[in-house]
Amino acid sequence: MTLTRSQLEKYADVLIWGLETARHKPFKQHDTILLRYEIPGLPLAETVYRKLLEKKWNVIPRALTTPAMEKDFFNYSDSTMRRFVGTWDKNLYENLNGNIFISAPSSLTHLKDVDPKRMNEVAVARKSLKKIVESRDEKGLFGWTLCTYPTEELARQAKLPLKEYTSQIVKACFLNTKDPVAKWKEIFDNSMEIKKWLNSLAIESLHMESKSCDLTITPGEKRKFIGISGHNIPSFEIFTSPDWRGTRGKFFANQPSYRSGNYVRNVTLEFKDGVVVSSGAGSGEKFLKEMLSMDEGARRVGEFSLTDTRFSKIDTFMADTLFDENFGGPHGNSHIAIGSSYSDTFTGDPATLTAAAKKKLGFNDSALHWDLVNTEDKRVQAHLKGGKTITLYEKGMFAF
Repeated sequence: MTLTRSQLEKYADVLIWGLETARHKPFKQHDTILLRYEIPGLPLAETVYRKLLEKKWNVIPRALTTPAMEKDFFNYSDSTMRRFVGTWDKNLYENLNGNIFISAPSSLTHLKDVDPKRMNEVAVARKSLKKIVESRDEKGLFGWTLCTYPTEELARQAKLPLKEYTSQIVKACFLNTKDPVAKWKEIFDNSMEIKKWLNSLAIESLHMESKSCDLTITPGEKRKFIGISGHNIPSFEIFTSPDWRGTRGKFFANQPSYRSGNYVRNVTLEFKDGVVVSSGAGSGEKFLKEMLSMDEGARRVGEFSLTDTRFSKIDTFMADTLFDENFGGPHGNSHIAIGSSYSDTFTGDPATLTAAAKKKLGFNDSALHWDLVNTEDKRVQAHLKGGKTITLYEKGMFAF
């Protein structure tokens, strides 16, 4: 076991706090919760399962396919099979009240030889399920959270001993404290002050500059900054989903990324009029370009995020986007996501947003959502309506 019994209990408590915090309306007795987990994460799944039952919620446990099964699916399925979405899944998602996912991969590279077009077919087909839960989330009927359970594969790909990798998770999630839930509540409260400050500013555009980045982002109308909301454990990012049409300039991701079995490093994206017009990578460039061609929205920005190093204790590459997008280290991080937007960054009631309204406001729509992280020392300036310019973020911290 990579986590002690005490740490498993604390981790489960934090996940349930995250689930309850992430949902806009309180859960009720006998609500239905989907508990998805990869098989190496079974010790944590069993602990979470018991605690969910103690809350008197109906729990549907679902183990994910193994790497061998997943690879076989892509190798032996035809296009019809890859586009198949079962009616039972549709019925399940239409009635779900919550979802917890425990990531515990035993392989990160088993899909590296699979044609990305086949993976894109699956992603586009399952977008319909994503739309269902997004709609329920917007109405306050659904909440979700996720976490990572340490595995030998994650540690190996991060080039860390398993013991050290596990220690990073323990430290990042405050499982080494007496009451980690209390610590998360403290960070939640502190982040509220920063978000309140950000959302009080009449920001016309944001300019991020570092050694390798020179990027302008336009938040757009009726937007707000959100984050540290319980959705991810851990999560220290404060972000918005900008109006994709105002993105221009260069972004460089110096943090490597594992996605769909592919290792991608040193991604460079150049934006013009909101769209990626050129792209490159030190490793995985072919895969990057396949992802960018997934659909029309894959070449647009769906998220702009900043992490304050005063919050995050993550200080090493973890080969896991959940941790890497929350990197603290000496300079914090900024990441963008190419692909889909988050409608809960809308200042009004997200449930009232029609597809046409989202399009008019510049919320991006895509089957892709890929976080790309820059950890360089940077400065982010906000150009306010009226002509004033202020420094928003510098030396890894919000200037609040």
